[in-house]
Amino acid sequence: MTKDQKVVAIQEIKDLLQDAKVVYVADLDGLNAAKSSDFRRQAFKQNIKVKVVKNTLLQKAMEQIDGIDFSEMFETFKGNSALMIADTANAPAKLIKDFRKKEEKPALKSAFVQETFYVGDNNLDALVSIKSREEMIGEIIGLLQSPIQRVVSALQNKSETTEATAEEAAPAVEETPAAEAPEAPAADSTEETPAAE
Repeated sequence: MTKDQKVVAIQEIKDLLQDAKVVYVADLDGLNAAKSSDFRRQAFKQNIKVKVVKNTLLQKAMEQIDGIDFSEMFETFKGNSALMIADTANAPAKLIKDFRKKEEKPALKSAFVQETFYVGDNNLDALVSIKSREEMIGEIIGLLQSPIQRVVSALQNKSETTEATAEEAAPAVEETPAAEAPEAPAADSTEETPAAE
């Protein structure tokens, strides 16, 4: 690889990393071409960018990123490395875990997720269980909606009860004038009686 090619490769990696919030480095060594293509295809479907990189170029690109010190990850940059960039915190971890149901690889080398570094494959389960931003927002909305739904339900039940009471009361109101009607002539007859005297 010429010096110019290295500069271009480092810039490509920097472009991937520049605004990335979720960065995984995995070991794909041992996957044949078909399995590697299958892994990439599944990653593409889940909006995960996968790029096989040279460790030295990855490290140089990470060193040039402002605001994040990736040095905790550098010790894991040995052998074959694949850079995985995603928007969802646990998506690459889930992909690796699902793929490993049939294969030994890929293995997690290290990850930078939610401003925290995870070094080693033993962190894969912890990364899988991280809730994505969307999942957390969904849970918060669910928690907020729960009391509102109870209030709406109570109001609906109250209005149904009020309507039912009004319907039951309506015939009673109609009957009341009818019951009063016979009393009215009785009152008239009592008034007439003194007049006759």
